[in-house]
Amino acid sequence: MITRPFLSMLLGLLFLLDGDNGGSGTVGAGDEKRMGIVNVDESRQVYVIGGGPAGLAAAAELRRRGMQPVVLERGEQVGTSWRAGYDRLHLHTVRGLSGLPGFGIPRAAGRWPSRDAVIDYLERYRARHELEVRGGAEVERIAAAGAADGDGVRWVINTTAGERLPARSVVVATGHAHTPYVPDWPGLEAYTGQLRHAREYRNAGPFAGLDVLVVGVGNSGSEIATDLAEGGARRVWIAVRTPPQIVRRDVAGWPAHATGILVSRLPAAVVDPVARLQRRLTIPDLTPYGIPVPADGLLSRVRRVGEVPLQDVGFIAAVRSGLVTPVAAVTGFEGDKVLLADGSALGAQAVIAATGYRRGLEKMVGHLGVLEESGLPKVHGGAPAAPGLYFLGYGVSLRGMLRDIAGDARRIAPAVARDHQSAPRP
Repeated sequence: MITRPFLSMLLGLLFLLDGDNGGSGTVGAGDEKRMGIVNVDESRQVYVIGGGPAGLAAAAELRRRGMQPVVLERGEQVGTSWRAGYDRLHLHTVRGLSGLPGFGIPRAAGRWPSRDAVIDYLERYRARHELEVRGGAEVERIAAAGAADGDGVRWVINTTAGERLPARSVVVATGHAHTPYVPDWPGLEAYTGQLRHAREYRNAGPFAGLDVLVVGVGNSGSEIATDLAEGGARRVWIAVRTPPQIVRRDVAGWPAHATGILVSRLPAAVVDPVARLQRRLTIPDLTPYGIPVPADGLLSRVRRVGEVPLQDVGFIAAVRSGLVTPVAAVTGFEGDKVLLADGSALGAQAVIAATGYRRGLEKMVGHLGVLEESGLPKVHGGAPAAPGLYFLGYGVSLRGMLRDIAGDARRIAPAVARDHQSAPRP
């Protein structure tokens, strides 16, 4: 039998493997956001595109190696995507196993940090590492430099404000959740109800007393549906296209995240059967409610399509109690009705599309031949996709987003540093 002391020991080992996990810090008056570009020779300049966790981690690691990276962030502050999250959003990974390099998430954030706690952490992280961040700097295109740009300059970054920024190295870290995606459903333009992407959802207040359909049964969709049901919506449906893999966030105090770290590099043929058994033991059968057990395996799905399991934080209870009703996938709209794959229709007064995001890299780098057909960078997380061009934060695994970002940053920074040692000196 696995005892609690043994589980505690395993968690302790995971904490040690993570490196910097604790820490606290305060942001003083002198730590306010600094704007502008540091005075570095263009043949040795490195830019990081994106001021979220991935961009900040990359910049911190580059700074630790003596470079002076400039972070270009489209929003006015760091953590734009996190600031757009709904009110009840929490990190689905354990605080102590989710720190970025050099400064962990403070203990005050709790075991499962909230949206606001993560935003506060990112602000503290930027200040702790004295990172140069240019807010309101949205990158439109990265182009190969020409001979006139000088020796050592490989790339020219063009911003929407018309700036032209020469650089030797560029780290693209704009993340998965860059561009909200809504399917082009037939009849959508004539739908008379409200339609919002999940990024526009904050809380259930505006939907009190309404019949609401949430489209998509991932982590965001399931949490938003639960929030609506608990927050006063009259009826809540959730449209299910692909049955989700579901895990408890923790069982007897042992977090699913810790299990994910332990098994993430094992063969799917080993992990999938164990995950099926775990589901049978910990998750009630939701087939009678409209959510059957998926035919594929948990780790197989992560590796095949980059979809992590749904972590239950109240969704199962909401479904079983009738507060949230699963329905078939959406096929289109007709006036005030939402059409479903089983031939039925719903009179939903509002639709929340938790239908995911696109990486939005095509306009920026699509012409450089560095993207897969899916829009994912062909090479990311370590080696350059082209000389001096790196992509960070585009992997998906059971180890958790922030943990993977930390690993990517630690691999990319030494590669950039070695390259800069060979750059022409002024």
